[in-house]
Amino acid sequence: MKNNLLALLIFMLLAQIVVTLGSGCAQIGAPTGGARDTSAPMLVKAIPELNTLNFNGNKITLTFNEYIELQDLPSNLLISPLQKTMPSIKSNLRSIYITLKDTLLSNTTYTINLGNAVKDINEGNIYKNLQYTFSTGNSIDSLQLSGKVTLAETGKVDSTLIALLYLNPVDSSVTSRKPDYIAKVDGKGDFVFTHLPRASARVYVLKDGDGGKTYNSKSELFAFYDTDLNTTNAIAPVILYAYAEEKSMKESKVEKKQSKEKKLSFSNNLTGPKKDLLEPLKLTFNTSIKKLDVKSIVLTDTSFKVLPNTNITFDSSQGIITIDYKWIPETRLSIIVPKEAVEAEEGKTLSKSDTLYFITKSISDYGNLVLRFNNLDTSQKIVVQFVTDNQVKYAYPIIGNEWSNKIFPPGEYEVRILYDSNNDGVWTAGKYKEKLQPEKIIVLSQKISVKANWDNERIIDLPID
Repeated sequence: MKNNLLALLIFMLLAQIVVTLGSGCAQIGAPTGGARDTSAPMLVKAIPELNTLNFNGNKITLTFNEYIELQDLPSNLLISPLQKTMPSIKSNLRSIYITLKDTLLSNTTYTINLGNAVKDINEGNIYKNLQYTFSTGNSIDSLQLSGKVTLAETGKVDSTLIALLYLNPVDSSVTSRKPDYIAKVDGKGDFVFTHLPRASARVYVLKDGDGGKTYNSKSELFAFYDTDLNTTNAIAPVILYAYAEEKSMKESKVEKKQSKEKKLSFSNNLTGPKKDLLEPLKLTFNTSIKKLDVKSIVLTDTSFKVLPNTNITFDSSQGIITIDYKWIPETRLSIIVPKEAVEAEEGKTLSKSDTLYFITKSISDYGNLVLRFNNLDTSQKIVVQFVTDNQVKYAYPIIGNEWSNKIFPPGEYEVRILYDSNNDGVWTAGKYKEKLQPEKIIVLSQKISVKANWDNERIIDLPID
């Protein structure tokens, strides 16, 4: 009996050991995961401390609570006031080491902005807008100046622009030397200069293509504020309009592809068999043209009677024939291109005389568009632009509170309002040398959708200056 009881106790003890060991193995073999780290690194120590006064060294160390690395440092780094020689910046484990290589100005507040260059190694969480500020004097300057810039020609924003600020400037500052302060333009077109001293200042905006930080090319996007500012009472944001005084000379040269077909042919800009009432008819050849007799190409009616008052031109560089005529709705017409009228560079000719038949569109193929303007000041010479694919498709001057067009092409349009100061119907760039600002454009927040055979109306509230 005792032996049986002892055996039972030993069996129960062994069973408990097996269960315990099994439970331990299960925990080791299937560890549970934690939530993904979404926190940005934290700055836990700075040597010297943030906002140090009477700074006279050249080394700065920033230490974080986790392992970090630097990304895209050149495009993120800004130092104000601007230095002639950029500092050396390196990272190792949890720290960033900054070595200044330029002489510091006395009694000046400096800001080293690393932007979004710092991120943790494991999850890539970014420390946004990391700044380190110190002063070589007895106080930290706290004044600031903000602004907003839009592209004058389109009313859009370009976040690749930079804002330049000159203290106690002379008229040639932006063309002759680098600025004292630089600020980045954000996705809304806003910028801000911080930790400024009390001084007069001048503000510019530039798309710095060559990295020189000066305005040295009329093809660069550029903006200037009309008057000097004082940082002491600069409260409201300054508004600037960027423009390029000249088109860039770097034009992409698209070679005209030579046709592999043996036959010379041409395409057209018809919509099926229908011809738009508002645009000329265009015929585009499939290869370069050596010779073309424009006078032998004719526009006719259904009885092949040549129509008078037809203007036919040829663009040899593009290989395009343009036929201009006062198109009448729902009219059947044809364009005749004789075989002997065209000869290509390779000696190709049309296999036979070609006749293109078409019918002009009806009024019902278009929409009736009515725009009503609030706050209209006719002295400002307003032009409304209808834009598709970032190209101005149609533009009309506005001379009254209501504008209408009964045959407007259907489609969705971005609408821009041009303040046409020189009254020439198109946007005009500024001229910095003459201190002439560009004409400005605003963009309506909502697009206009025009439906065919439909009354399309919109009320437009113009801003009050």
